Amino acid sequence: MTTTAPGAKAAFAADHDVAIPYMQRTRDYYQVLGFSPYRWAHFVEVPFTPLRMPLSRARVGLITTAAPFRAELGDQGPGAAYNAAAKFYQVYSTSSETVPDLRISHVGYDRLHTKAADINTYLPLARMREAAAAGRIGTLAPRIHGAPTNRSHRVTLETDIPELLRRCREDGVDVAVLVPS
Repeated sequence: MTTTAPGAKAAFAADHDVAIPYMQRTRDYYQVLGFSPYRWAHFVEVPFTPLRMPLSRARVGLITTAAPFRAELGDQGPGAAYNAAAKFYQVYSTSSETVPDLRISHVGYDRLHTKAADINTYLPLARMREAAAAGRIGTLAPRIHGAPTNRSHRVTLETDIPELLRRCREDGVDVAVLVPS
């Protein structure tokens, strides 16, 4: 991380240094495949509830879209090509006591500019443990939960979210961190 010294003049980034337009790329990709324009989930009202306690006392759950590694499904390592075979279609849970072997070859991401070598980008378990040790969050939930990325708003809303909520409640979670990959 680069910082500017106090009193120093900040410099603008180069014109080409801009965010990758992933939403438009996704729309274009599905349209080329013959689908109607992709519609991102965007709601007028959102079902969030204010936290009823300081974060430093809350039990924090971790939900990721990373998939459990299954060797029989081919290359799933950092930098692997897109691997649809590695997709999963049911919510899963695994212990947060150890670092599970989760991968993201099953999702579309910009493989030109990243190789997904840092597990903390899609499973920030180590960072969450550090936050708990430093007292920034209360405790980490006993399980990590996996949310499928099967691109169906209906299945996500009617099947996956209720199941994730049930599991988070079972774990006594006060607040969840959702990490899409």
